[in-house]
Amino acid sequence: MTDLYLHSMAEFSGIILPALELAEARTICEIGAEYGGMSMQLAEFTEKHHGQLISIDPAPKKMFLDWVNLTPHVEHVADNSLEALDHVATADAWLIDGDHNWHTVYNELKKVDEICSREGKPLLIFMHDVGWPCAFRDLYYAPEEIPEEFRHPHSYEGGALPGQSNLAYGRGVTGAKHFAWALREGGPRNGVKTALVDFVAERSTERDDLAYVEIPAVLGLGILFSTTAPWSEKLADFLIPYHQNELLATLERNRLASYLRVIDLQVDLARRQTA
Repeated sequence: MTDLYLHSMAEFSGIILPALELAEARTICEIGAEYGGMSMQLAEFTEKHHGQLISIDPAPKKMFLDWVNLTPHVEHVADNSLEALDHVATADAWLIDGDHNWHTVYNELKKVDEICSREGKPLLIFMHDVGWPCAFRDLYYAPEEIPEEFRHPHSYEGGALPGQSNLAYGRGVTGAKHFAWALREGGPRNGVKTALVDFVAERSTERDDLAYVEIPAVLGLGILFSTTAPWSEKLADFLIPYHQNELLATLERNRLASYLRVIDLQVDLARRQTA
């Protein structure tokens, strides 16, 4: 079933890597490695350009750990992102694909912005999961690590369904007990896209120099970058054809509907077999 559910940031490598080239990025920091699919491509990119990859993930898969131990120009930081970012000196570009909840993502964005401001670098951030199901619903891998005032009531059992605020049980996208969903979708401080919107709104009161592109495919990729960067116009020209592209959005809705239908069929079959 996991093969049917494309969910990796690596699916966007054909966009991310050319964008990094246009921005002349050399030092790259990624949050969230998992199996290392995107990490390996970023490592190849940074090696080609005599740069460095910093990969933050407290618990990546063994495949990543085996690979990173043989890749000297990749630094793996085995800590949660909000702690690790306090020790990252600088980077030219950032990929955020770690814990998909408001508290974590909002504070990741704040810390990245602080680093860039301190080092005098333009902002360039690639964010995964700005689309359904995490756009407006928190996901918790370790809910106990989220401060209580920012942690929504949640469940490891329920499944998320498009257009339905409450979780469904026996249906939808579930965490298979590996992660928990917020019980309800929407509302303040809930979800990755909400964190992005809140960060941009707050930052724009100080300076309004950010552009945003959203690619509505494979759970949504958001690209946030500074309009004052010397490469911003070239990057915008490259990305605009993908921005809120209706064909991509239609394909994504169809893909998710097909996947959810397969889940329903599997659940129905299991029930008949146990009846």
